[in-house]
Amino acid sequence: MAEEEKKKFDSDRAASLVKELRGSFASGKTKSYEWRIAQLKSIIKMIEDNEKEIVEALREDLSKPELEAFVSEISMTKASCKLALKELRHWMKPEKVKTSITTFPSSAEIVSEPLGVVLIISAWNYPFLLSLDPVIGAIAAGNAVVLKPSEIAPATSSLLAKFLEEYVDNSAIRVVEGAVAETSALLEQKWDKIFYTGNGRVARIVMAAAAKNLTPVVLELGGKSPAVVDSKINLQVTARRIIAGKWGSNNGQACIAPDYIITTKAYAPKLIDALKCELEKFFGKDPLESKDLSRIVNSNNFARLTKLLDEDKVSGKIIHGGQRDETCLKIAPTILLDVPMDSLIMTEEIFGPLLPIVTVDKVEDSFDVINSRAKPLAAYIFTNEKELKKEFVRTISAGGLLINDTVLHYLAAGVDILQLANPALPFGGVGESGMGSYHGKFSFDAFSHKKAVLYRSFGGDASARYPPYTLGKQRLLRALLNGSIFGIILALIGWSKA
Repeated sequence: MAEEEKKKFDSDRAASLVKELRGSFASGKTKSYEWRIAQLKSIIKMIEDNEKEIVEALREDLSKPELEAFVSEISMTKASCKLALKELRHWMKPEKVKTSITTFPSSAEIVSEPLGVVLIISAWNYPFLLSLDPVIGAIAAGNAVVLKPSEIAPATSSLLAKFLEEYVDNSAIRVVEGAVAETSALLEQKWDKIFYTGNGRVARIVMAAAAKNLTPVVLELGGKSPAVVDSKINLQVTARRIIAGKWGSNNGQACIAPDYIITTKAYAPKLIDALKCELEKFFGKDPLESKDLSRIVNSNNFARLTKLLDEDKVSGKIIHGGQRDETCLKIAPTILLDVPMDSLIMTEEIFGPLLPIVTVDKVEDSFDVINSRAKPLAAYIFTNEKELKKEFVRTISAGGLLINDTVLHYLAAGVDILQLANPALPFGGVGESGMGSYHGKFSFDAFSHKKAVLYRSFGGDASARYPPYTLGKQRLLRALLNGSIFGIILALIGWSKA
């Protein structure tokens, strides 16, 4: 019992940890380019040395297929590190900016400085990537970091605690394992930034705790991400890309997975047939036996998804799938047609392998359906119509939009494993789907303060700025502030426009 008490992580231990990290940050060590580079290289080495153990932990937590674990977790984390290593010197360099005539002669720059000691609370669905990706940004920006992995993915949490302690500088980078009690103890402390990935309910708790100390937050949440399907498309490619984004992304347990489809009543039968056909090709006649589908993370989430399916007004709407194995925590890819809009499955984020299809009279009506709901993290449209694409981009507010594909904007926001995507896109939500963004340079910026610096010499000291404020001085200052060269000349020679 005494040993258990000794190991208990409470508010006192959290405060002691933050104090220790503040001491390390105050020493200046984390600000150096060399320290940042060394930590990033150590993370890459950690991944390369322990890839087998990482894959095994992800299999234990989620039954994640090895290829999916490699592509969406290991490779993306390494790629994020490599981009930071390549670009860090450029990111750290002060940005020169223009000055105005009112400060002439002068020069100015924006200096990126680390915020200090930051807290990162990660999610369970991509427990390796979503833990280390923001940590990489925080390190690149020169901060001391505490990572709190999700207890819902215990194998990966334990792995991160073990290997980060072994590979990185523990005086500035620490991992705290645990559940609600440990997270609460951490949230009681004063941080310089809190980065949270998860759901809106917990995000409100995080934001309330942060508000007590005026701590800025990044909230990476989710929402009901729609996929609009027009009739003028390549149907097979569309079906495959929806399946890849839904069931090929952790079996729907992804914040940017398509949450529901909107298509026309006339086109729905063709789309459904295509989805059924491609699903059988990908996962076989009995998808519960497929080794290419992740399981539901735990019994609580299995029960939650079962409740969505078993609601009276929903259970009769299943047109494909619906098979379940509670012992193995597996649910087959499931398609539902025209479920009531007030049902649980259409009012809550699904975060699982269930995909409702909503039908409308004409595809343009889908925009009203989307805009009548909270802003999603992602929104997708499949169409060849140029004007429809423009209207989608103009009308729909979401964290990110993707035309004719799913989830790839997440890779584009990070770094594609094939280095084909664009790492210049930010990834983040809007409204209920989150605030702030990260990935690539945006991760560095998320954990940096942009400090404005103006340089002046002792020359060019204009008497017009000092009392007494004569009429001539007033005319000159008005002309300067209005940017009127002609007015400045008139004021200097003693004339006025009047």
